[in-house]
Amino acid sequence: MIKSSTVGLQTKVVQASGNIVSDMGGEKVMLSINNGKYYNLGAIGGVIWEKIKTPVTVNNLIRDMLSEYQIDEDQCKEEILTFLEQLHIEQLVQLS
Repeated sequence: MIKSSTVGLQTKVVQASGNIVSDMGGEKVMLSINNGKYYNLGAIGGVIWEKIKTPVTVNNLIRDMLSEYQIDEDQCKEEILTFLEQLHIEQLVQLS
């Protein structure tokens, strides 16, 4: 079940400024300058992070991921919406 209430399929999402991101062992790690926290985005989270350098709708992001990975569409939607919602809660992305 999708728990997201802020992020929808037509929402545009983009990286927020103020983050230092690095690759470590195939995973993206990040330091938020704004809140002083470290994050491990993981391998797939890192792929999503790269895809949101410029504004993209969540629906297009899901389509991109479905074309690159063999994953059930409903599972893909749920996981991406949940991931983006968490990034939004932590103020790591901007929504419009």
